[in-house]
Amino acid sequence: MSTVNAKDVQRLFLQAVLSRGVLSGKLAQALWAKAKDAVMAVDNNLDISHSGTREEWEAFVIKVNQALDPLDLEFRHLQEETTGREMYAIVNRKGDEVAQMATDYTPTEIAFFKALVDQIMSAPRESFSLSSLAALREVSVLKKSNMTKTQAEVVLSSFVAKGWLQKSKRGRYSLSTRALLELQPYLKSTFPDEVIECVICFEIMTKGIACTGPNCQVRMHYHCFTKYTARNRKCPTCNCDWPGNDPHTMTPVGESAARDGDDGRRRIRKSVENSDDEEEEDEQADEPSQPRTQQSRKNKTKAAQTQSMDVDEDESEGEESDTPAKTQGTRRSSRRG
Repeated sequence: MSTVNAKDVQRLFLQAVLSRGVLSGKLAQALWAKAKDAVMAVDNNLDISHSGTREEWEAFVIKVNQALDPLDLEFRHLQEETTGREMYAIVNRKGDEVAQMATDYTPTEIAFFKALVDQIMSAPRESFSLSSLAALREVSVLKKSNMTKTQAEVVLSSFVAKGWLQKSKRGRYSLSTRALLELQPYLKSTFPDEVIECVICFEIMTKGIACTGPNCQVRMHYHCFTKYTARNRKCPTCNCDWPGNDPHTMTPVGESAARDGDDGRRRIRKSVENSDDEEEEDEQADEPSQPRTQQSRKNKTKAAQTQSMDVDEDESEGEESDTPAKTQGTRRSSRRG
């Protein structure tokens, strides 16, 4: 009786992927081929397709995701923003995706990471990056935290080393491929007004180009821009002429859009400010006769509960915002100002 079967290919493949985290499509397919060879070496009579075509690979990925589905996991892929390389990772589809960092980081360190993501996503002119000094400043706004600046520097280095953040030669932090892969639902649900998508591949975008036309909302990854302009030199939306296929002639999206002084003051998203104001107003309306000292004590308790929820509460996996393009246009034009 055979000791292996065709499903062992999936098992071997998943073990190899889990040990590597984020990996390129080329490496993923090489691991798939090795897994098939290993199983066939034990029993070459098994009926395992071995052509290695793209169609066969895509069919294999579907089967892998069917096996992962009961565990609320997904073998997800996207194109690396700068090079266009296809990247894969097994990601958690349930609850707060940031919570999967809990195996490596403390609640305070996760709260620090969330604060960094908030500042990166709310960066002006769609620069989606944060200076080193501004990153360290986030330690001071963490509630009930005794993390020092020195400790924060170590944690920041760990975020980069483990692939959650990227650090450029200019010393600016941005979201990595791993973060975009694993935190995509979290980003879309938490930052619906800040997330932008490439009009070519429709994937989330934090690096690339913007159309130079006034109020045009066309955004493209660098690799998508190169492919598009190889056959067309006009904007697909506003139809304005583009100077060529050099991305440097276009309005930048990402770190290149950052200017000196952008990180001089800490950014607070309007949605967060409005939410806090509404909660305070509702509380005062419910108990108008409450003494001021008692009201202040209640507000402090509520603030502590909110801080705790930032780390422990499950975030909903919202889908992409359905905000009309016109509304997004107004918002993005103001961010680029």
